[in-house]
Amino acid sequence: MSGFLHGIPDSQAVKPDADQVKQAVSPSEAQQDFADSLKKAINNVNDAQITSDKKTEAMAKGDTENLHDVMLSAQKSQITLKASAQVQRKVIDAYNEIMRMQI
Repeated sequence: MSGFLHGIPDSQAVKPDADQVKQAVSPSEAQQDFADSLKKAINNVNDAQITSDKKTEAMAKGDTENLHDVMLSAQKSQITLKASAQVQRKVIDAYNEIMRMQI
């Protein structure tokens, strides 16, 4: 029974190919990936804000009568902004916790 992995014998278990095994990432690559992810997230928040502003302006000018769409875009931009602020707080808390660690 010790040769089973969740009920599948080891001989039948799917094992990743050597090509599928993720290679170690250098610290500079990890930093660049994190920076790119952060930039993408900030751009998404900015895009949501811009879209909301454009739809609100169009509604004020009378170019659109779809109040539902305007309100949805406003709520979406508000939620993305609040979520990004919460993530920022968590990152700062984690950084402060790491800085308090003794070596």
